[in-house]
Amino acid sequence: MSDLRPRQNSSPAVTAIARHGRLRRSNPALAVLKIIGVALAVVLVAAVSVTAITLNQFQSNIKTVHLVGETQGPPPSLGSFEGGFNILIVGSDTRAGQGGIGGTSDGGVLNDVTMLVHVSQDQTNAVAVSIPRDMVVPIPACPREDGKGNYSSMSAMPINNTLAYGGLACTVVTVKALTGLDIPFAALITFEGVIAMSDAVGGVPVCVNGPLNDPYTGITIAKAGTYTLSGADALAFLRSRHGVGDGSDLGRISSQQVYLSSLVRTVKSNDTLSNPAKLYGIAQAATTNMTLSDSLKNLNTMVSLALVLKKIPENRITFVQYPGTTGVGGVYSGKVAPLVPEAAALFQAIKDDQPFSLDSGTGRGSVQNPNAPIATASASPSASASADPGSTSAAAPVLPGVLGQTAADYTCSKVNN
Repeated sequence: MSDLRPRQNSSPAVTAIARHGRLRRSNPALAVLKIIGVALAVVLVAAVSVTAITLNQFQSNIKTVHLVGETQGPPPSLGSFEGGFNILIVGSDTRAGQGGIGGTSDGGVLNDVTMLVHVSQDQTNAVAVSIPRDMVVPIPACPREDGKGNYSSMSAMPINNTLAYGGLACTVVTVKALTGLDIPFAALITFEGVIAMSDAVGGVPVCVNGPLNDPYTGITIAKAGTYTLSGADALAFLRSRHGVGDGSDLGRISSQQVYLSSLVRTVKSNDTLSNPAKLYGIAQAATTNMTLSDSLKNLNTMVSLALVLKKIPENRITFVQYPGTTGVGGVYSGKVAPLVPEAAALFQAIKDDQPFSLDSGTGRGSVQNPNAPIATASASPSASASADPGSTSAAAPVLPGVLGQTAADYTCSKVNN
């Protein structure tokens, strides 16, 4: 990106993008695809708005994959989905068919982004948990993508290898074992999907706290400020790890949450939801660049889930990191080690739909934006589950060691000078 002009001056912000290890190759990690979690909700909302014109077109765009143990029940009536649900969002770093993005060598497909989105049973809260791509975890026996038997289980392997090991179904099996949550829905998106999505929404305002220059991804921002990023610039920002934070996978997650929270606000704005052209573009971009589980391929199901997500307030959409740390030796050397007690507390709260507070900070790669709107800055950051919609999360118990922010929190990415 070059010659970007700030929409306004911003103060110190945040950012953090990580270095990543992988078993099969050492190309720079591209965690940008986290955006798909929100993209999925957006495409579904878009589909319901333009379905009379493009229903068949959207359906024909969708590629599908079968999950382990997945059963096909009848799809819900439009808008009638009841209860909570979990969706696993996976970002593929494949170079195949991506027009040269990230290079032309495709030495094995990895999941650069793995994000579990949970909606509470009463549909008043959503939590998106980002699992670091370099986190070393046990990998269960995974089905082969050709359906002929299983791959062996692995006692310890970075989770970003699961996509190469057994496809989307293997990533789902691994996250189910890691979190203890059932995952009936899953989706995968590519780099081109991220670019198309950012273009379709008209760009996403992103705050940085200083000059950002990363020759590895090609992003160049001259000074601190808030910039509207779209297309290849948005992808370069989300990919950057040398230019932001502490260079760790954990830092990059919190930097990307700056983008994600702004994306949610952009998508939920009247300018987007009332603009048929934008909605059509969002739906077209997402369905063309996504692979969905069989359980999610029916448009009635997609739109029904989207309508649930659409009605959740911004301060009740919470982005958190799976608790982890760097600097541990042994099998975790150069990787991310899970913080088991903190993670257990987080997923128990999610499973029980219990509200919680995020008082540990936004993470290594982000800081509060001092120029945030007053009304938003005072919004209570977190709530994971079924608290009364009129209450605040201030009284909710704190989960120590759990980092993140809500979509209502204005934050900045922290550049690495």
